[in-house]
This record gives sequence, C-alpha cells and structure tokens, in this order.
Amino acid sequence: MSKIKPSKGAPHARILGVGGYRPTRVVPNEVILETIDSSDEWIRSRSGIASRHWANEEETVTAMSVEASGKAIANAGIAPEQIGAVVVSTVSHFKQTPAVATEIADKVGAGRPAAFDISAGCAGFGYGLTLARGMIVDGSAQYVLVIGVERLSDLTDLEDRATAFLFGDGAGAVVVGPAEEPAIGPTVWGSEGDKSETIKQTVAWTDYRDGTVDKFPAITQEGQAVFRWAVFEMAKVAQQALDAAGITADDLDVFIPHQANMRIIDSMVKTLKLPDHVTVARDVETTGNTSAASIPLAMERLLATGKAKSGDTALVIGFGAGLVYAATVVTLP
Repeated sequence: MSKIKPSKGAPHARILGVGGYRPTRVVPNEVILETIDSSDEWIRSRSGIASRHWANEEETVTAMSVEASGKAIANAGIAPEQIGAVVVSTVSHFKQTPAVATEIADKVGAGRPAAFDISAGCAGFGYGLTLARGMIVDGSAQYVLVIGVERLSDLTDLEDRATAFLFGDGAGAVVVGPAEEPAIGPTVWGSEGDKSETIKQTVAWTDYRDGTVDKFPAITQEGQAVFRWAVFEMAKVAQQALDAAGITADDLDVFIPHQANMRIIDSMVKTLKLPDHVTVARDVETTGNTSAASIPLAMERLLATGKAKSGDTALVIGFGAGLVYAATVVTLP
C-alpha cells in the first residue's frame, strides 16, 4: 500500500485572466515587398495578412512577456506572488539556458515559482495550458502563468518569398487557477514527426557557428503541404476536442484557431460547419503569424473589443512545426 498522500488540488481549472502585448512598430505589406518579388494583392489573397508587428531592440522576449503577464495578472485579480508556476512557450529565445521563464517570473514579482520553457511551435500555448490545468488539479500550484511569446522577425528570411510576409512578433499570457466547474476541457494533442521537414529551421546553429553557412538561420516551410495538413487534419482534431468536451459546434460561442493563415481559418470554419453565431478570431490580418503567441493575443483582442465576452465557450487549436497540435475547449475569462 502506498504511503504517499493523495494530492489536494482543485476539482477543476479555468483561465482567470488574459493579457497581450504587440510591438509598437506596424509593418505593412509594402515593407515586405522591398525584398521579395510579390504584390500586396498576392499576399492578402494567399494569407489574409495586411500588416504585422515587429519588435525593436527594447521589445525583447522578456520585455514583451512581462508586459503581457502584468495585464493578465491584473485581469485575473490576483497578486503576482500567488503564482506557483510560470510556463513560457517560445522558439525565439536565443539563450539555450537559463530558461527565459525564470527571468520573467522574477520581473513580474512572482517570488520563487517553478519556471520553465517549452518548445512546441505554434501549438505551444495549448501545450502550456494543458500543463497548467494539470498543475492546478494536481495541487502543485494554485495559479499558473502561461505565456506564448515570439520575436519571429529575428528568424525571418526577408528574401524567402514563401515566408517573408508571414511572421510577426508579440506576447500573450493567461493566468490559470482553480475552479469549481469544468472550464478547460480535455486536450486532444499529438505529433506527426514524419512531417517534420515541412516546417523547420533552415540550418542548425552549429552550422552557422562553424562557418558552414554564412546566412543566419531562419524558419522555412513547404506552404502547400502545411496548408493541406492544417485544413484537412486539424479540422478533425478540432472536432475531437469538441467531442472530448461533450459539446457540439452549436454549443460554441467563439472559435480561436492558431493565426497562421486566413484561408486555413476559413476552411476550418467550413469543414467544422460552425454556425453563423460563432465568433471567429481573424487576428492574423493585422498581427501576422506569431506562433505560440497567436491564440492568447487573439483571445485578448476579442475580449477587449467586445466581440467575445466573459463566460463564452471557445474552441482553441494550435498547430505547427513538429508537426505538433493541441486543441481544447475553454470558458473565456
């Protein structure tokens, strides 16, 4: 018989607050066209993107995260020192160690929480949210700060016609805490490593260090392959998340997919047969693809503009490099 005492966590978990930060510099498509042979019409028709935000020297991964986190903590109505864990999803923090989560935890005044980074690409926010839910229910933390943050402008090849227009910078954060009723559903997540070559870093850091290549590493992708996978396979995952939560598309109020491409979003809406009453996040038009930050940024904007409201039922799904994915149903804060 085990001598270990059972955990004393909360019965359920929910998102209590959300915050976002977008860099001050707005970059329209015209700037992108200075380095690639394309047109504003082509970029808009293929991606739905009209502009994106790029960070300046002061808007570091840490600085943007701290700004977004401060808003999320205030929105949640808790004190920073109540945070028991900080989870940061990013692929654009360029120090292998220490985890940027530790620096962010200190700067937001969280005291001495558990703090770590995860690398799950555009599905990173969903991974972090799932880990946070587990910590709350397990009892290892009362409140968890989950951050998705990227400075993808540092990893963008401005001469790559397939990707130069896609990426933006920003940070989104949520506070997850205890709840008496289910407010974060089961996560449907996974990976398809046999497709890892479809979205990847162009070369290893060691190749650049050793002089094997003279061009700084960037993110590249096989656009058509990614599009087909996202449209056909991720709609299935989204439906599985609805089924796992015990609801149908008619029960949804909001749909917040990863902001990768407007055509992907519209195709998923059609495949899922979402009713007209469901509000769909289309933040990609003015924010671009911010990878791990895209879902919390889109969530924050929908709530701030009144297009979504507290208590709404939302389906969120992230998908990207790996290839990895994560989908769940949540109650909005």
